[in-house]
This record gives sequence, structure tokens and C-alpha cells, in this order.
Amino acid sequence: MQLLLVSNGHGEDLSGALLGQALRRLGATVAAVPLVGDGDPYRRAEIPVLGRTRSYSTGGLGYTSGAGRLTEVLQGQVFYLLGRSRRLWSAARRADGLVVIGDVIPVLLAWSCRRPVATYLVAYSSHYEGRLRLPWPCGACLASRRFRAVFARDALTADDLSGQLRRPVAFLGNPFMDRLRAEPMPATAADAPPQVLLLPGSRQPEALDNLALLLQLLEQLPPDAPPCRFEAALVADITPDALAELAGRGPWQLQSDPDGHPLALLNGDRRLGLHWGRFAPLLVGSRLVVAMAGTATEQAAGLGIPVLQLAGRGPQFTAGFAEAQRRLLGPGVVCAPGPVGAAATLAASATLLLQLLSDPDLPERCRAEGDRRLGPGGGSDRLARAMLEALAAPSR
Repeated sequence: MQLLLVSNGHGEDLSGALLGQALRRLGATVAAVPLVGDGDPYRRAEIPVLGRTRSYSTGGLGYTSGAGRLTEVLQGQVFYLLGRSRRLWSAARRADGLVVIGDVIPVLLAWSCRRPVATYLVAYSSHYEGRLRLPWPCGACLASRRFRAVFARDALTADDLSGQLRRPVAFLGNPFMDRLRAEPMPATAADAPPQVLLLPGSRQPEALDNLALLLQLLEQLPPDAPPCRFEAALVADITPDALAELAGRGPWQLQSDPDGHPLALLNGDRRLGLHWGRFAPLLVGSRLVVAMAGTATEQAAGLGIPVLQLAGRGPQFTAGFAEAQRRLLGPGVVCAPGPVGAAATLAASATLLLQLLSDPDLPERCRAEGDRRLGPGGGSDRLARAMLEALAAPSR
């Protein structure tokens, strides 16, 4: 069976790549049409990406802020989406079916291709408001005969949509959790200080601005705070030159190895380790995550790691985005109140960080909530089997 994977965002591409690998293990031939973004997760999974792609600073279509929507227009993202849509329509004529990972845009485009569709609605959850309000015309598309199967990202949403669409909607897990659940716990000494992982996000220039805010948060920690290991998981777009420019603003200094590769940012006795390509081992070894990210925050919550949010100026990780994320992921994700970047907000966040680290019962509560919200491991294989079965079945 020849299938097209259709997704619209960095997190969606990640889930699509994991689904594609599982579908391929079951004998399907897969190719991907990422509608926004460069589709790198597919390439890393050795899944063919159709057409020429590029990335944008918003990382998707800007639902989160007016600034995000304006940025998309100025960057030409709307016209890019039209071009990617034409590429999808052309490729769909030769496909046996489509697998959608995302929200209303890929759902609508897949419906317009007049091919059998299975969809994983990773972008929608009833946890946001108790009852999911699908944007028009998403509900009509999902209820149509062209959509052979619909899968939700959590059990609450599956129950909600089953009633709304008057068809079965299943929750089988979240593919983006699979590899993390299999990641071995790094060996650490019993008396080692707890590790705190900082996640500034994946899109430039926002990620570098977020990192600057996270450094200001660390500056608010009192000198007599309990010892911690602070580490940052960075994307390749945060370059050594960008870090040197950031450190040049003071008071942090960039520490590099003899080859010029950045190792850490230093400020007196405070040290922030810098890492690229080590997100998974860093995450599973962390006691707390300080996050300004989307999918990575969900992965932390799914593993039961407490998350402290620090809202940024966007275009993606704004105060509104952070608040919606807390509704999605539950009480294991917290955020100090106050204006973005204000000294009082940063001071309150530093206090909250120390409180979270000092709560011995918090990890167990977060683990239970993570299992409930994100589900067990193995979601990729379960979804792939169910999708193949649905797409191979005759139209009802």
C-alpha cells in the first residue's frame, strides 16, 4: 500500500515520521508532504519528502498571536502553503491513501484529494475547554466517508469526538512519546545535585530570545540556593556565533573547548551547560524542566517530569500559548503570573523553581498525570496497524 503522510508543523512532522516508520515496518510504502516547515524529522527517518521545503520562524500557521499571523504574511508562508497544497494534490492521485497528522488544514486538504484518509488529530484536545470546538469545516470532513478512521491524542478527546462526529474515535497513544519511554536513564551518583533542563524552543529567532529570558531567570536565583545542574537542549539554528553575541550583552560568558565548540554559559558560580542533539538523554535524566517549547514540553509532561513554564514574547510561545498548554497537560505544568519578562515575574519564577525542586511527592503525581494525558508507549505501532486496517477496508 502506497501512503502519503500529510502534516503541518514541527511536532506534527515528528509524529508523522514515527508513524511512517511504523507503517513501513508493516509493509507500506510511505512518502511525506509536510505543509509547513522543512520536514527534517522525515528526512532523519529516511522517509522521502516530496517537493522543495523551507522553514518559517512561526513553525506553522500562526494560531497563537496576531504577530505570528503578520509574520507569516510577510514571510510568504501563505503562498508557500498554496504551493505545497498543489504538490499534495498531484501526489495523491498515485497514492492508495493519506495519513493526516495535524489539524483542520491538512484535514481539509486530504478531504479535497478524494482518497481514503486516516487521521491522527495531534493538534486538538478536549482538555482545552472540556468540549472540543472543531473549526469549520473540520467536523464535516472527519465525519465523511473519505475518512476511514479518526484517532485522538487523549482519551477525553476520543470520547468527546465519538459523540460529536457520531462515529468511533479511538485513542491509541502518542507516537512522539515512544522513543523517550524507551530511553535508558543515565547513570548518576546518589549524591549528585538534581538536573534542571532548559528548553528555549526550536525556531529562530524566537529560541535565542527565549534563551536570553531563561538566563535572566537563572540570575534571579539566590546565591544560597540548593545546588542544581542546569543544562540547555538547543537546536542547530542556535549557532556558536549567536551564543557569543548573546553572551556579549553580559553578564554571561561563553566557555568553549579548544576547537571553539561552546560548552557552557558562565555567570559567577552559575553554569548552564549547552547541548545539541542530546534532548532525549537530557530529558529522561532531569528532575525539572523549564520550558518555552511546544512538543518538547508535552514529552516532558508525558514522562512525568514537572514543568515550569516561562512565557515569552512569541510569535509561538506567548502567555496565551502557555496557558493553553497548561490546560492540555494538567497540574504538572505551572507558570508564575505576571507580565512577560518583567523582573517581578522572573523573580516569582525563580522562587517557584526552587519550590518545585523541594516537593518530594511532585514527581509521583506528575507521572500519574502524564500517563493519563499522554497514554502508554507503543502508540506508533498501534496507530499504524489500525490505520492500515482501516485504509485497506472497503468504503462503508
